[in-house]
Amino acid sequence: MKAENIRSRDDLNLYNSLLKEPDVIRVNESIKRAEQKGPYSTRRHLLSTSIRLSPQMAPTVHSMKDECAEKLGLDIPLELYVYNSPQFNAACFKPEDGRLFIMFSSSLLEAFTGSELRFVMGHELGHHLYQHHDIPIGYILKGSQKPSPKLALQLFSWSRYAEISADRAGALCANDLQGVARSLFRLSSGLSDNVIQFSLDDFLAQMDDMQEDEENQTNRGPKEDWFSTHPFSPLRVKALQLFHNSEHSCVDGMSTDDLEIGVHSLMGFMEPSYLDGRTRPSEIMRRLLFSGSIAVINASGEVTDEEISKFESFFGDHSLSEKLNVDKIIKDLPERIQMARENTSISQRMQVLRDLCLMVVADNKAGLKERAVVIDIAEALNVSPAFAETHLDVTRELD
Repeated sequence: MKAENIRSRDDLNLYNSLLKEPDVIRVNESIKRAEQKGPYSTRRHLLSTSIRLSPQMAPTVHSMKDECAEKLGLDIPLELYVYNSPQFNAACFKPEDGRLFIMFSSSLLEAFTGSELRFVMGHELGHHLYQHHDIPIGYILKGSQKPSPKLALQLFSWSRYAEISADRAGALCANDLQGVARSLFRLSSGLSDNVIQFSLDDFLAQMDDMQEDEENQTNRGPKEDWFSTHPFSPLRVKALQLFHNSEHSCVDGMSTDDLEIGVHSLMGFMEPSYLDGRTRPSEIMRRLLFSGSIAVINASGEVTDEEISKFESFFGDHSLSEKLNVDKIIKDLPERIQMARENTSISQRMQVLRDLCLMVVADNKAGLKERAVVIDIAEALNVSPAFAETHLDVTRELD
């Protein structure tokens, strides 16, 4: 099995599309100019803030590193670092001077063993292998020149599929679905075997319960994590289970086409497909996003030309024209919220709210007044305000 052949199709398609976006090109050119000037050095920063793990200090970890690099077909010097943190975390940095760097938290290295650690290491190497750093999502969203709302949503959508690809690279290195699932469980829960006894079947059953709740449009169980920048762990394990049962992992497995269709269906829980849908719920969700966006834009009492331009880049030219009665739309917002409550599921309402939050964050408009409007909308939709707060403070980096 070749690592380049197992990349998520949606990741690759969105990646190629985003590389052509003017804002992505502009930011990459800016980063390149800054790198040419110096003097910032990733390696210098790691050496000053972390401990470099030599082969003598961590022979087992280095042996895993060599195994993963061979399986993934990587031929680049790798340096390993550890930093002091109680949280399970790891990161791979963009290569510098022909070297690649992986950093682990101390708690992760202490708690993860065998296939669990191989999965984490392979996942991080997967981000490098699939050139995910070519789309610097953090720089794009945090820069002084903000992307359009449409591009912001595309970036978050791509980042979720990028994690699916990296997971497959990690699974290739681990070669143990139980170990992979246990690793994702630990990353999600922060727990170790000293506290609980992991059960793959029970972990996957959580995703089944989520799907059942969605089909029945019930409000049981927390759904907030469905819509995070990175896919919710049970969903990722479901996607990896499909990968494990595909032709990439077993002789008589499902075809690659069926694998990608299955993963795309799973990710549908988190994607804003209502933006193009022709069903009545989709129309209601679009109308809610439209009016909610106007309410947020108008929170400060003034709508600038720049805000109008970005709004129309998402909803269409002249969608915020002089003929549009902003006051009336804001006045009608409670009615649109009520329509959403009566005709959409809780997860569909959460999709709209998440996308509204991401648009606010991308436009750097998450001030107190704007946040208050979003929180009011969340409460009216019967969605936890904490869910809105989480997405107004969303993480903007690949993991």
